[in-house]
Amino acid sequence: MPAPAPYLHLAGDARDALAFYQQVFGGETTVHSFADFGRDDGPEDHVAHGVLQGPVDLFAADAGAGARPFAAQGLLFSLLGAAEPAVLHRWFNGLSEGGEVLDPLQLRDWGAHDGQVRDRYGLTWLIGYEGA
Repeated sequence: MPAPAPYLHLAGDARDALAFYQQVFGGETTVHSFADFGRDDGPEDHVAHGVLQGPVDLFAADAGAGARPFAAQGLLFSLLGAAEPAVLHRWFNGLSEGGEVLDPLQLRDWGAHDGQVRDRYGLTWLIGYEGA
């Protein structure tokens, strides 16, 4: 069974967000504009549907007229044990560019490593791993 993947409706910067996440995580992006889908509820070049497929999958689109863009409280996107420690550190550092480190990725008293970062698009990520 595939894991859930976030689908973000953003305020006109979905194309930039997909490029950012591709830079952080790698993978391939596919982007379809409002014009591609025949939509007239926003600028033709806005993203009607975009996907990043790779080690971390996610979807993004620009919110159309009258739709609310993404906002969240009390929600963490967990990448606990999702890759090797060096990769997780690289992702944590990449997500922090233009964002905010809420809790550094560090060794905890119980022997695991974890940390939290809110990226420039408002997603809060919990990243960590067991052991060294």
